[in-house]
Amino acid sequence: MAKKQSAGILLYRRTDTGLEVFLVHPGGPFWKKKDTASWTIPKGEFAAEEEALKAAIREFKEETGFTPAGPFIPLASIRQKAGKEVHAWACAGDLVPALVRSNTVTLEWPPRSGRKLTFPEVDKGDWFTVDKARQKINPAQEAFLDTLLSLKLRT
Repeated sequence: MAKKQSAGILLYRRTDTGLEVFLVHPGGPFWKKKDTASWTIPKGEFAAEEEALKAAIREFKEETGFTPAGPFIPLASIRQKAGKEVHAWACAGDLVPALVRSNTVTLEWPPRSGRKLTFPEVDKGDWFTVDKARQKINPAQEAFLDTLLSLKLRT
């Protein structure tokens, strides 16, 4: 069985108040009332034969409706609690959270009910200061924030 891996983009921007990062909140009933430590970079799984950066760009577009332009700065990969490896790139950019449009997923809900319902894969996205993002992001992905802060960014 192949290991599960995801690829994503950590979009960032500079504002008058400092560096901000863009995170998304998973859609669907399981995540509906979860906030702290539930947000993530826009990302998704990809097959071994697919180039990770191309997958990251594709997943960002699928989950937000926007295509990041690059250049893309590689960040160190992390391993999440369940074992999935996540590859990420930082990219300067800007987008309006209210315009985020995600693809959908079909799930059996409630579990074992036989009912199939469709939900957005991402129900919202927003900009956060790095300090606020540390509270919101999946704890394993906090390393992406640390790496971003260590870079000498030109934007």
